[in-house]
Amino acid sequence: MQQIPFGRTGRMTTRLGFGAWAIGGTWGEVSLQDAKAALHAALDAGMTFIDTADVYGDGRSERIIREVLAERGGDAPFVATKAGRRLNPHVAEAYTGAALEGFIDRSLTNLGVERLDLVQLHCPPTQVYSSPEVFAALDAIKAKGKIADYGVSVETVEEARAAIVHPGVVSVQIIYNLFRMKPAEVLFPEARARNVAVIARVPLASGLLTGKMSAASQFAADDHRSFNRNGEAFDKGETFSGVPFDVALAAVEELRALAPAGATMAAFALRWILMEDAVTVVIPGAKSPAQAQGNAAAADMPPLQAEVMAAAREVYARLVAPHVQHLW
Repeated sequence: MQQIPFGRTGRMTTRLGFGAWAIGGTWGEVSLQDAKAALHAALDAGMTFIDTADVYGDGRSERIIREVLAERGGDAPFVATKAGRRLNPHVAEAYTGAALEGFIDRSLTNLGVERLDLVQLHCPPTQVYSSPEVFAALDAIKAKGKIADYGVSVETVEEARAAIVHPGVVSVQIIYNLFRMKPAEVLFPEARARNVAVIARVPLASGLLTGKMSAASQFAADDHRSFNRNGEAFDKGETFSGVPFDVALAAVEELRALAPAGATMAAFALRWILMEDAVTVVIPGAKSPAQAQGNAAAADMPPLQAEVMAAAREVYARLVAPHVQHLW
């Protein structure tokens, strides 16, 4: 797979990575065997970037990554994790240096490493992004050698723009997909100018953009696609990218017709993201080897035609934008 610089860190990454939320939890039951097999398949396909968080399965995701990497040996991939969502209550004033260092220490143990490649503030309250004290605390933790670099994971483009002015922020993670096009207009030019890496998350809109869902689709009770459609547990934009399910299904049917012959809907959706050169890495999840291999197929697709890109933007503007553009 093609590798490019991860912003100004000096590290390299493939443009397709592995999102490890699904193997941790809140996506229905995923066995340890299936979780490990999915990650092995992604790495076998050439992916060199893994994104996780300390709250995914209360550390299960991080521990699975440690086990898989120990089984494989050799050069370790770039592993990015996140911190902050373990705070209870999850309020801005709780983002202290001591709290963040405690979370980082826990991730170091879970991942079995002496230094984290990248730690990201995990969608904190908006005011945190404008707090110099929080970023000074991260600088101090970096000076201790516990983290190589730090970045932010955000809900809105406004949060991202506030965060990347801090000189220590090397990356920003944001939802970007066929149902969330605003970052390309509002954020990416500034990220590119500052050489800030962009991690595109929720690239398949919680599975909607695989084209495999219908109005009859059912989800387990412990799957966020059941319990968080209206933001009951966390920002509703994390579930189906915040698009009403019926609207999204209608949009998928129009987008499906744009996929190149022989390409799956999922591979098309991922290739669409990779057409944006400001995106450093996109992190689809996978719960099985087949899903991981299907995601990897996007790396081999030729560039999409200009008329396909324009048609996708038209579907977004007409059907999806009225529901999301003003919120995130």
